[in-house]
Amino acid sequence: MTQDLDRVFSALADATRRRILAMLLEDDMAVTDVAEPFEISLAAISKHLGVLTAAGLISQERRGRVKWCKLEPDALRAASVWMQGFGQFEPVNLDQFERFLEAEFGTDPSAGSPDAG
Repeated sequence: MTQDLDRVFSALADATRRRILAMLLEDDMAVTDVAEPFEISLAAISKHLGVLTAAGLISQERRGRVKWCKLEPDALRAASVWMQGFGQFEPVNLDQFERFLEAEFGTDPSAGSPDAG
């Protein structure tokens, strides 16, 4: 479990990856659609998606020629449960998390990090 949590928190440490998660809160997206608002290469976005997939935060599925990304909230739940063990944190409310991400990152495409971590 520790290694899983390490991957989740490491994935969440990057602003670009947090922004991708915010985008996927709305609906599944094709990789090319995920990449569109960022001013970084498709290869860099693919690396970010790989980190998110390895952390269990998203899943990727090929539908025909298009690769789709889907949010997997269970990894966030596990991190939330772990944080609750400290007695200082409330459970993660995904609706509140979505509002936070939208407030934090809005729709400004320049908010992404060029670092593919």
